Amino acid sequence: MYTIDARDTVSERKDVPQSSVGAPCPFVLSSEQFVHLAYYVEDPTEGWDDKTVRVVDEHSEGESCALVRFTRAVAHIFGPPNDEAFSGHPLATRGLKPYAVFEVGSSSWVRTLERMNSVHRHHKPDRFARFKHYVFAFHDSVFECVAEGFEVSVHRGSVSTVLRNSWPKE
Repeated sequence: MYTIDARDTVSERKDVPQSSVGAPCPFVLSSEQFVHLAYYVEDPTEGWDDKTVRVVDEHSEGESCALVRFTRAVAHIFGPPNDEAFSGHPLATRGLKPYAVFEVGSSSWVRTLERMNSVHRHHKPDRFARFKHYVFAFHDSVFECVAEGFEVSVHRGSVSTVLRNSWPKE
């Protein structure tokens, strides 16, 4: 995790599909060249009685899934806190909350990455100005990524199948 300072700001992104509040089953596929994130979208079943429990996992087919493809991702973290311990996240006091997507302005994490790179003899601080810090807050975990941007699409299937099909083709 990183440490924040007074400059970090948090803005909710309303242009991203709402993750399932029960079982989003976020799944990440990454390498040095790409980062993809898939998760189940909040998609109320027609005729659902609000009492029946439907169990899903990363292999449940026929679900509505968001696929997020990050552009020029340089770093990502995936893990705690869950929704019950969310107040422990460093950005929780800035407006970060569970079940939503955010962009962090003047990110301490991005600034830390820039400082780490400053020892490189060809370091260009302005190169880091194009990077943004994104936070996807789910039910049981949080995914964060520093990238130039992302594109999102919605598919039918399982998160594992959607990710498998997203593998970059040469």
